[in-house]
Amino acid sequence: MWRALASNFITILAVGLFLLAGVILWGKSQYTARGPLEAPICLRVERGSNLTRVSRELEEQGAIRNGAIFRIGANYSDKADDLKAGSFLIPEGASMREIVDTITRGGASTCGTEIVYRIGIARTEVQVREMDPASQAYVERAAFDPGDGQAPDIYQAKRSEPDTRFRIAMAEGVTTWQVIEAVKAIDVLTGEVGAPPPEGMLAPDSYEIRPGMTREALLAEMQKRQAARLAEAWENRQTGLPLESPEELLILASIVEKETGVPEERAQVASVFVNRLRKGMRLQTDPTVIYGLTKGKGSLGRGLRQSELRKVTPWNTYVIEGLPPTPIANPGKESLEAAANPADTDYLFFVADGTGGHAFAATLDEHNRNVAAWRKIEAERKASDN
Repeated sequence: MWRALASNFITILAVGLFLLAGVILWGKSQYTARGPLEAPICLRVERGSNLTRVSRELEEQGAIRNGAIFRIGANYSDKADDLKAGSFLIPEGASMREIVDTITRGGASTCGTEIVYRIGIARTEVQVREMDPASQAYVERAAFDPGDGQAPDIYQAKRSEPDTRFRIAMAEGVTTWQVIEAVKAIDVLTGEVGAPPPEGMLAPDSYEIRPGMTREALLAEMQKRQAARLAEAWENRQTGLPLESPEELLILASIVEKETGVPEERAQVASVFVNRLRKGMRLQTDPTVIYGLTKGKGSLGRGLRQSELRKVTPWNTYVIEGLPPTPIANPGKESLEAAANPADTDYLFFVADGTGGHAFAATLDEHNRNVAAWRKIEAERKASDN
């Protein structure tokens, strides 16, 4: 009898172990299999939340079928205690394992709200953007000029959410004064701005910032990036350039930046100025005249007068020889590279061609024909506007 009981127990135990193994394999396959989510969602994990609450939310949104398996899988993979607060993009068909990896991974949230401070040549604009899970792209919810007064309610609400991301987007060609004025107005930054950085030594780029970051720390990072870019451009420059120092390269790059908004033209524009420097010709570029009048403090807001083209300032390249004493803006990486490696041309002149770009010329006669063509385009446009 004892032998029979022992035999039955062993049989039952073996069947139980077999069934348990089957359940474990089934649970593992469920944990790693493609999930039921039919469209991406943005999952918000509140600070202080737990896996039970998160699994319930995922079930309600149709991202998982079984919250218990989700929690067991997270515990088994030793990630149950690594839950992070934030907003996370859960893609279509994400498995439970992929979702656990997403919500326990360190770093910035992968969706939710992003506030962007755009420092542009014409104006500074604040954009409040939210991730659209379906397109997996940010959608603008509000935009305003911080200098116009009260910010919209959505900005006030979103800036205080713990998972909101903040970013500064600095355009190429802005002046240091413009950057400093914009940085002063960004209310998530702290501290005062000391002595202004030299013109040209702030790198146009995108900068992640966090509430409480000091303005001085941000400006220091901008200077650090620009110094590295300038050093690299100077190191990789063409031989024989009529430039004696990295500072002169920076000045030339700033002029190139202000003269064209067409990326493909930068090396050609740089070649015009390099050719003029080699021949001892004056650069005769309007942006330097404007800088001499405004000192980079905003735009002129009108065309240049003939008297201003003749007015003597340290920056007016119609009356001074060679380069002006300082940059006239903060050039981007591409303009630095163009100034360091200009195209091999014989161009000495250029003028707008009516398409947004320029017509280049090696001789004055050719240039005069290009100027006449441009003036005809201008006249036709004025006639059509009237």
